[in-house]
Amino acid sequence: MEEGNTIAKRAGSRLCCLCNERKPALKRPKTLEQICRDCFYNVFEEEIHQVIVGNHLFKAGERVAIGASGGKDSTVLAYVMSELNRRHNYGLDLFLLSVDEGITGYRDDSLETVKRNEVQYGLPLKIVSYKDLYGWTMDEIVKVIGLKNNCTFCGVFRRQALDRGAAYLKVDKLVTGHNADDIAETVLLNILRGDVARLSRCTSITTGEDGPIPRCKPFKYTYEKEIVMYAYFKKLDYFSTECIYSPNAYRGFAREFIKDLERMR
Repeated sequence: MEEGNTIAKRAGSRLCCLCNERKPALKRPKTLEQICRDCFYNVFEEEIHQVIVGNHLFKAGERVAIGASGGKDSTVLAYVMSELNRRHNYGLDLFLLSVDEGITGYRDDSLETVKRNEVQYGLPLKIVSYKDLYGWTMDEIVKVIGLKNNCTFCGVFRRQALDRGAAYLKVDKLVTGHNADDIAETVLLNILRGDVARLSRCTSITTGEDGPIPRCKPFKYTYEKEIVMYAYFKKLDYFSTECIYSPNAYRGFAREFIKDLERMR
C-alpha cells in the first residue's frame, strides 16, 4: 500500500501544480511553480485583469491607444488587452499607436510586424514619424550628434510623438508595455542619477493624470521572462531585434546589473 502511495506521489509531482491534470510545460519565474501551458495562460491573463480592475485603469466607453513597437512587450500587451476587453466586457475602443523614428534596418522592419498585428488583432493602427513631426529622422540626428546620448534625444522625441499621436486619435488613455523589469531598471537609474523627483513617481501605474492623456502600465507587476514565455507559447508575431543605437544606452548597464543580481538569488 505504501509503495502504491509513493508511486502516486511521484506521478502527481510530474503534473501541473495548479490543475493537477496535465504535465507542466514551464517553471513560472514569478512563483517558481511547475505549471502547464493552459494554466500559465490563465494565471498570466487573470493577474493582468486584476491589475486593471484593482487600479481602476479604464472606464467603459473610453478610447485607449496601445503603444505598439512590434516588440514582445507591446505585442503581448495588444493581444492581451484585446482578449480581456472582449472577455470581460471592458467596453473600450482600442487602437494601435506606433512611432517611426526613422532608424533604417530596425524600425522599418518592426513596423511591418505592427502592420501584421493590426490585421491579426483587428485593431486600427496610426503611425506617426519623427520626419513628419520634427523634420528629422533618428538616423539624421545621429549623423549630426554622433553615437553619444542617442537614447536621451530619442526618448524625449518619442514621448512627445506618442502624445501627439494619441491626441490625433482623440484617445482618453495611452497604455504602454513597461513591465516589472523596466520599472526596476528605472528605479535603479533614478537612484544612480540622484533624481528624487522622478524616483517618487516612476513606480506609479498611471502617470500624467494632470495632463491631457494619462499613461497606464498594465504590465507593472509582470515579469519580462513571463512575457517572453507567453509570446513564445502563444506563437505571437513579434520583432525581436534590438535597436542599433541602444548598446550605448546607460539603461543597458542597469539591466545587466539587475540580471546579475537575479543570477545570484
